[in-house]
Amino acid sequence: MEYFIPFVTVFCLTCVAIKLFHPIAEKVGLVDLPNERKTHVGAIPLIGGVAIYCSVLLVSSIVFEQNQVFNLYLISAALILFLGVLDDKYDLSVRVRIVAQVITASILVFGAGFYLTSLGHITYFFELKLGYVGVFVTILAVIGAINAFNMVDGIDGLAGMLSLVTFTSLALLFYTAGNHWFILPLLFIGAIIGYLIFNLRWPFETVQKIFMGDAGSMLIGLTVVWLLVLGVEADARVFAPVTALYLIGIPLMDMAAIMYRRVKKGMSPFKPDRDHLHHIFERAGYSRKQTLVRISLASIVLAALGVSGEWMLVPEWIMFLGFVAIFVAYNWALSHIWQILTWLRKA
Repeated sequence: MEYFIPFVTVFCLTCVAIKLFHPIAEKVGLVDLPNERKTHVGAIPLIGGVAIYCSVLLVSSIVFEQNQVFNLYLISAALILFLGVLDDKYDLSVRVRIVAQVITASILVFGAGFYLTSLGHITYFFELKLGYVGVFVTILAVIGAINAFNMVDGIDGLAGMLSLVTFTSLALLFYTAGNHWFILPLLFIGAIIGYLIFNLRWPFETVQKIFMGDAGSMLIGLTVVWLLVLGVEADARVFAPVTALYLIGIPLMDMAAIMYRRVKKGMSPFKPDRDHLHHIFERAGYSRKQTLVRISLASIVLAALGVSGEWMLVPEWIMFLGFVAIFVAYNWALSHIWQILTWLRKA
């Protein structure tokens, strides 16, 4: 109950911030305009990420245990938010974004001193230790998580719903381990619910629509990977490294599969297209709401498998093989999606 008030407060502050930032975004041109890839109507303010950050910053500064690691997180989150706002406004190049993301990742690795030193017992026979190679692996993981949530933000509510699943799972794992960092994902849950009311315009259709923007999706990706690294590398480990794969399964698999297909076609892995999972669902005849529900349910199932495996002490190598099998099946299904859909319709 003691955390119910901060939860409600961050929710309310997010809604207030959205209302305050809405006219400002229109004046400064921080809006998303429709184009050949974006089919929405009118100019939509890209203020979801800014509103989420401001509300979480205010509440967490009051209720969170202040320490150097937390302060460094806030600094890195502010940097990635600023990068996202610039990208939303000026459409930055891939090179600029990657350099900025490396700098942000360096705050976690060299500032806070957290990086992946082991991938756990995913090989069955021995623990796969990384040593100082973990620094490079962690920086790649930060860049990957940021871009995974950024790439999945393609239809209303999708990035928000997938991040809700991830943050809920993280809050449960940190809370049951007695780790105070569970407060951060809890606050993000409240803030994202506030954002989704405006993004989905549900249950109030009269509210003015907004988007999360690159600022929001990259902020979420950064926060998720901070929590994943802290959970794996804490003095009292909260969860196994392989569990993290399940918690961000859909964004991770979608990013990996789409980048593989782009490279295979001779394209840049960062070039935008309409071959993401949600685009495939739409071309298959599903509405955006149906697509949102189905992808969200898939994410819930994966996260539940990860959390259950952690709590039931399933061997890490079995969990890893299970995820690899799921990813292989996922990639194969996308490569044969039209044959699968034809078979399903006949069935």
